[in-house]
Amino acid sequence: MKLKGFYLAGIMVMIALSSQAQRYAFIDTDYILEQIPAYQEAQSEIDAQADKWQKQIEARYAEIEKMYTAYKAEQVLLTPEMKKIREDEIINKEKEAKEFQKQKFGVDGALFKLRQELIKPIQDEIFTAVQKMADQKSYAVIFDKAASSSALIYANPK
Repeated sequence: MKLKGFYLAGIMVMIALSSQAQRYAFIDTDYILEQIPAYQEAQSEIDAQADKWQKQIEARYAEIEKMYTAYKAEQVLLTPEMKKIREDEIINKEKEAKEFQKQKFGVDGALFKLRQELIKPIQDEIFTAVQKMADQKSYAVIFDKAASSSALIYANPK
């Protein structure tokens, strides 16, 4: 019975010592990024390109809408063959517009690639600085409070 108590006390002491040795930190990457002029420039360039692509997409859909409106107005005058041709034209234009939208704003689209190209190097610099700080000040874990759920951005491998 005393042996169990001794093990229990030993485990409690080890837990207490290990929890005291670990240091935690919180950073706000949104605030850090806002202070970097290169990030502001990159974000402006990304926003300008996204606006340009969005306007192109809206123009394509406006053209499709015009085609559809004209088709509806002339539908009674068209032969079944002509109706089919016009419908196919509208459908093809719609597919092209959706494909263009996917190419620009999709998961692996041009906007994602542009963001990776311009912002990723800045984020990598921040991460390198965080790792240096963590090593110098012996932090075990660093969280990003800018993320909605305090994301873990660094954990000491030890």
